[in-house]
Amino acid sequence: MYIGEQLINPTDSRLRLSAQLGCKGIVIDTRPNNAVIGEDGLWDAGKVAAQRRSIESLGMRLEGMALDVGSILLDSLRAPEKAAAKAKELRHNIQAAADGGVDMVKYTVAMVGITRTGEVEGRGGMRCSTFKADEYKAENDARFSYWGTVLPDDEDARAGGAAETCGQVMASQAGGISEADGWRAIQYLVEALLPIAEKAGVKLACHPHDPAYPPGGLNGVHHVLGSLDGLRRFIALAPESKSLGFNFCQGTIAEMSRNPTETVLEAIRTFGPQNRIFMVHFRNIRGGYLDFREAMPDEGSVDMAACIRAYREVGYKGVLCPDHVPFSDVDPDRERFFSFCLGYTQALLQAA
Repeated sequence: MYIGEQLINPTDSRLRLSAQLGCKGIVIDTRPNNAVIGEDGLWDAGKVAAQRRSIESLGMRLEGMALDVGSILLDSLRAPEKAAAKAKELRHNIQAAADGGVDMVKYTVAMVGITRTGEVEGRGGMRCSTFKADEYKAENDARFSYWGTVLPDDEDARAGGAAETCGQVMASQAGGISEADGWRAIQYLVEALLPIAEKAGVKLACHPHDPAYPPGGLNGVHHVLGSLDGLRRFIALAPESKSLGFNFCQGTIAEMSRNPTETVLEAIRTFGPQNRIFMVHFRNIRGGYLDFREAMPDEGSVDMAACIRAYREVGYKGVLCPDHVPFSDVDPDRERFFSFCLGYTQALLQAA
């Protein structure tokens, strides 16, 4: 088990910083990843290999790459021909990843983005994204929610349309997504991608729904991967597969419960022994189910040291990446905040 980072469009100097901070693994979170796209608009195995070698030259491993699933989940329900075309593209990209020496791709099942309802001030004046289900309003969704890899402050990118928002829409614009719809869309994606992933030896790391929604959903949208029962049902779609598992977002799982430490530990002890944890977003929140704010790892409600011990107990040997951190005008690129997260995590690993 070791520290790493997930980076968007990393420069050589940014990768060098990761190496200097002690990272052993890198996940490329760029969508679309133009560095590996060929003239046909699809991933090119040679370019994947070149990106991998550039990271390896710094003593790190290319852990995986973000698979840009776009709007395939919504399209599987409403535009099946478009979904089928996207699935064909994704299958090609999975094979290209394998041929380029990369054995994991990660993706999200979000159809309506990462819903947030506001901000509160944290220590030193940092701004902390919040979700309070009883304060949900469509206008706050538009203002504060994350869109794919895009942050709330990135107004130009957020205005760019479907490509920049990874195919997601606001909950108020989704037209309703029932529980049955949610499962049907997820099953479509799994059935479309899992056979080629298994054949190629590639792990599909699924990020659960962030955040868990209340019973009945929001604006008619249900988040079916917003509970441990939902995660168990997801794995049951292919219980024998070695390629179906999780981008185990610890913060997202903490958001599923009013006892976040207890729930995160249960999830680790459930999916770790099954080898379903392919990578970890090692982050914290303050609060819990339907009422939380994002936090630095040392100040949240989850016992992070207990989580490290649990990962070790179940034999997890992969990468731990920082994820969401608060916003700060003194660290607009968040490099110092993420550096703090890496140092904190490394200290926990050494102490454990």
